[in-house]
Amino acid sequence: MKNLIKTIQNTAFREGLWKKGSRVVLGVSGGPDSVCMLDALAKIAPKHDLELIIGHVNYGLRGKDSNEDEKFVKELAKKYDLKIEVLNPKNIKATENSLRNIRYDFFEKVRIENNFDSIAVAHNADDQVETFLMRVIRGAGLQGLSAMKYRSGFIIRPLLNISRKEILEYLKNRGLKYRTDKTNRENLYSRNKIRNGLLPYLEKNFNPKIRQTIFDATVSIAEDYSFLAEYAEELTRDQESLSVKRLLELHPALQRRTLLHYIRGQKNNLEDIEAAHIEEALKALRSTKGKNQVVVFKGLKLTRKGDKVIISCL
Repeated sequence: MKNLIKTIQNTAFREGLWKKGSRVVLGVSGGPDSVCMLDALAKIAPKHDLELIIGHVNYGLRGKDSNEDEKFVKELAKKYDLKIEVLNPKNIKATENSLRNIRYDFFEKVRIENNFDSIAVAHNADDQVETFLMRVIRGAGLQGLSAMKYRSGFIIRPLLNISRKEILEYLKNRGLKYRTDKTNRENLYSRNKIRNGLLPYLEKNFNPKIRQTIFDATVSIAEDYSFLAEYAEELTRDQESLSVKRLLELHPALQRRTLLHYIRGQKNNLEDIEAAHIEEALKALRSTKGKNQVVVFKGLKLTRKGDKVIISCL
């Protein structure tokens, strides 16, 4: 138990997840990961003067089981003497992305309305590995393969370097109960297929320590991506336009990253921007047919005039 608590505190200090007096929304489903996070942060809270509140989403997709989950989390709130806010969405689309969006939008609403600093979710090291494999299969670039971060905006992940095995051991040693989602054993979603099929197969036939191997790879990839991203951000900071000559003198990896940062600066996000769009833009910039080129994609207009490239929203 002490090791897990110590790991979380060390991670929080190293990654700057909170400071003394921080106010944290805890996303609690009632499953083992979130129950572990709740108990651990409740123990850590007095030392760091943390204020905690629980957020729970009852999607209602599992009928009685969903209602029992909500009841269980409300009982946890009483046990730890914490305020709880619950969402019961109606007419939802039961896809991984839509459920995730509902959950995070609700947690953010709770954070803002209560004037809190961050939202803690219980992703663990196994989740990180599963996310990596999902993105490999879907065809992600360096940013995607760096997978989840300890902090992403207001979202913090204090259990990200703790394995599911360690979490279950912690719960057992503490005598803590938790809810089990039976659908996790069903291969309805890509993540479950990876968790229940692909990873056990890789462990048995290729590398018994495949989870740790992949987790270590995500850390290394994240560091590489961070270096490229910071460099590209420096090149595009406060720039109304980019120099085509200077851009094309960069390493191809930096060319793509610089264009992405420039687009983010104009669009405020990279939603729907795919690798193919960046390659199309670079193709236009490399063209020797003429000094002026125009490329339109995803509500953006890239214009090359001589040595200058400008990207604007349509």
